[in-house]
Parts: sequence; C-alpha cells; structure tokens
Amino acid sequence: MVLTAQQLADLMPDATQLESDEPEMESSEHYTQLLLLVSCLEWLWKDDNNFFIGANLTIYFSRQQLKNRDFRGPDFFLVKNTEKKPRKSWVVWEENGQYPDLIIELLSDSTANIDRTLKKQLYQDRFRTPEYFWFSPETIELEGYRLDDGKYQPIIPDENNFYWSESLGLFLGIHEEKLRYFSIERKLIPTPAESALQAQAEVLQVQAEALQAQTEASQAKQRVSELEAKLRELGVNLE
Repeated sequence: MVLTAQQLADLMPDATQLESDEPEMESSEHYTQLLLLVSCLEWLWKDDNNFFIGANLTIYFSRQQLKNRDFRGPDFFLVKNTEKKPRKSWVVWEENGQYPDLIIELLSDSTANIDRTLKKQLYQDRFRTPEYFWFSPETIELEGYRLDDGKYQPIIPDENNFYWSESLGLFLGIHEEKLRYFSIERKLIPTPAESALQAQAEVLQVQAEALQAQTEASQAKQRVSELEAKLRELGVNLE
C-alpha cells in the first residue's frame, strides 16, 4: 500500500513506498536528452551494481519538505556506492542519509531561474552534492560546478569545451547539440544502439579484411604457378 504524505509525516517508519511527485518533462527535446543521459551511463556501467540513477524522480530529504511539497526533484541525479534496484523515489532517511553525488538539471523557460539560484543553493548547502551541472536542450548552454570548501566553484572546460566530472570519471560535452559523455581520451560514450552498430561495423571490417587476405593469397598462388610455368618453358629444373 502506498502511504499518504500525512501518514508518512506522522508515522515515518518506512518511506520506501513513497511515490515520486514530479511533473512531465517540458518537451520532447528534454525527454530525449534525459533518455540519452540515462541509457548511455547504464550501458557503460552495465556490469556495476553499486549505483543508482534517478531520472525525473523526487528526492525526499526532510519531514518539512514532505509536508509542504515545496521541492521538485532533479531531472537527473547519480548516487554512487548504493544498491542498484528500482525505487519509486529517493528517500534520504531510508538510504543511510545519502544525497546525490552528481546532479544535472535540464533548463527550460519555466525552471531556468530556479535551477540557477534556489536549487543551486540547496544542492550546495543542504545536499552537499559534489558536482552540479545544468544544460539547456534549447539554447545548448552548459555549465558545471564543483563543491570546493563548501561552495560551488565553476568547472573550467578544456579546449574542446568538455567539462571533467570527478564523480563520473568522464567528460561532459556537446555532440550534435546533445549533452553526452566522453571518455578520458575524449571518445564519445555510445548509446546501446550506437554500440551495437559499432560492433556490427567491426565484424564487417574483420570479414572484409579476411576476404581481402584470402583474395591476395589466391592471387599470390596464381602468380607463383604462372612463374613456375615460365621457368619450365625456359628449361629450368624447379626440382
């Protein structure tokens, strides 16, 4: 049974069934971007079971917040060193007091000001989230901040305008007007579909190289036979 907010506020023995209370994404662009962030990281870390990704999921962090419903969760957040399992929401007091290690907000006209001010302050002072990024699917604006001595300091991008994330061990950058992950070698982290196409292309390349080698070997054998025939015509004893 899903408990109501009032019941949880009064009893609070177990809030693990507390439902998320997030609105729909602003646009199809926001939804597509969120799907990219989730699917790429899930695929990259498919053999790791010690993390949780929240996508448009409410974070409940206090009884007062639970009563007031005065906070909308991040568009994307990552919690490391936790059990990878389905959750209806992220309830801090049911998760050993863990807050996100990284948060990404997808800016829109209706949320940009709050994401840049109130939420940034909350993630810095209350959540103590080590890294906070925001990205606009509409204007392609990207900024990143890292917690330093209790305050968010801007992350300086490299010459490719990539932002290093210590929490991810990856770069964040723009590719075809989408926010994507990049390896330390600055190679694009693929989606599952891109990875499948890449694997297929590699198989086809190996097959093509094998066929080429086979063709060259056959041609070489033919040339040897022709050379031997000419030598015999000249009276050369090949034995």
